[in-house]
Amino acid sequence: MSPFLIISVMIAYFGLLFIVAMLTSGDSSNETFFVGKKQSPWYLVAFGMIGASLSGVTFVSIPGAVGNFNSVNGYFSYMQLASGYIFGYAVVATVLMPLYYRLNLTSIYAYLLQRFGFWSHKTGAFFFILSRTIGASFRLFLAITVLQIFVFDALHLHFVLNALFTVLLIWAFTTRGGVRTLVFTDALQTTFLIGGLLMVIYTIAQSLGVGLGGLVQTITNSEYSKVIFTNPLEARFWAKQFFGGMFIAIAMTGLDQDLMQKNISCKNIGEAQKNMFTFSGILFFVNLLFVSLGALLYLYANAKGIAIPAKTDHLFPTLALNYFPPLASLLFLLGILSATHASADAALTSLTTSFCVDFLGFEKIDQSQTSKQLKRTRHLVHIGFSVLLFAMILLFKYVLQEDVVSTLFKVATFTYGPLLGLYAFGLFVPKRQLRDTLTPLACVASPVICYVLNANAKTWFGGYEFGNEMLILNGFLTFVGLWAISYRQK
Repeated sequence: MSPFLIISVMIAYFGLLFIVAMLTSGDSSNETFFVGKKQSPWYLVAFGMIGASLSGVTFVSIPGAVGNFNSVNGYFSYMQLASGYIFGYAVVATVLMPLYYRLNLTSIYAYLLQRFGFWSHKTGAFFFILSRTIGASFRLFLAITVLQIFVFDALHLHFVLNALFTVLLIWAFTTRGGVRTLVFTDALQTTFLIGGLLMVIYTIAQSLGVGLGGLVQTITNSEYSKVIFTNPLEARFWAKQFFGGMFIAIAMTGLDQDLMQKNISCKNIGEAQKNMFTFSGILFFVNLLFVSLGALLYLYANAKGIAIPAKTDHLFPTLALNYFPPLASLLFLLGILSATHASADAALTSLTTSFCVDFLGFEKIDQSQTSKQLKRTRHLVHIGFSVLLFAMILLFKYVLQEDVVSTLFKVATFTYGPLLGLYAFGLFVPKRQLRDTLTPLACVASPVICYVLNANAKTWFGGYEFGNEMLILNGFLTFVGLWAISYRQK
């Protein structure tokens, strides 16, 4: 595809999103922006969350990692993680979501204020903002890098201009409607994402001269299809991956304002739970399609004598935009745009919500008397986080060395652990209260200890490698630290 054709597709795509945003934004009030007035259809939320959860990282990095046998996500090992997700989402639906609905929360971190106090509340919200800012920036960085290689470099346009253009677009169609708009745009973007995925698989099947049955057999017989890993020292050992996946789902979905914000915008807890169970089933199947696609990409490249890029994140875009038929290339482009922006626009909205509610105290202010001032403040916060995402993308441009998905999950194990420990302590130790002013110390100490352990694990523990179980350890150490600063309530 020529760069000008790609630019034309992008303009048409974002034009469609702007139309949807204008039609769904409603009155642009803070209630509409934060929780969509609790009128979101559960089936649209469930379908749209697929795109928001996957992002461009899954769309590009997971298929590429399949052939990187030294990666924690090499072969089909990612499905060990995806299997754990299902159980994690069940915990979210049956334990956490009823709590959020019972307390009628706008920001889920307000629970920490009610349970422990001021400093615990601010600490939880801070770790979410840190986690989501890094995660959203990683995801955007991957998509922007792909566009840079295949579009902006050919037009002799700098990476900075590419990043600025992308962030401005995301800001523009989220600044007014918030969650109400996201429910509809995410569903639209998920349609493009899954459509692109299926079209690419069909294209490869046609090229290799096999039907659906032959495709399954080809993948199963390939060297890439190994799923279960039994060496406990490896980071991809099945138990580490499965239980890591379970707690990643709990922490990165159930304790994350981004994905929970759309869930608590449903009419009631029953509809929200239907959304979560439906979403988890579809997501497992879509993840299976992505790792299968990864095997097919390597088989296709080998069959056609195409050199594998040094960085596996570039494999899918290289084949899609240089070797696939025009329609498949077009749908790939729409797929990666959809996956990335469905995740990034939700992140920007949730960051704005958390900062406004958790740090600026919007819910404590008389909305009827100061609605214009609050709306203006919300817009300024929205702009501020857009600038922050832009700055983080430029930072990653010059420091990131590993494949994006491995880096993303590694960072998540450090930043989401304190949230996991805080909520576990609050829910399962009801008779103890924290010395609230010491909570930040306990929540910062745990990731620091985990970082030291991770850096020295091979030397100290006979070649042992930490994988996603680091999140569980981090949460446990946070729990222990919180117990140490707690006292029994009378």
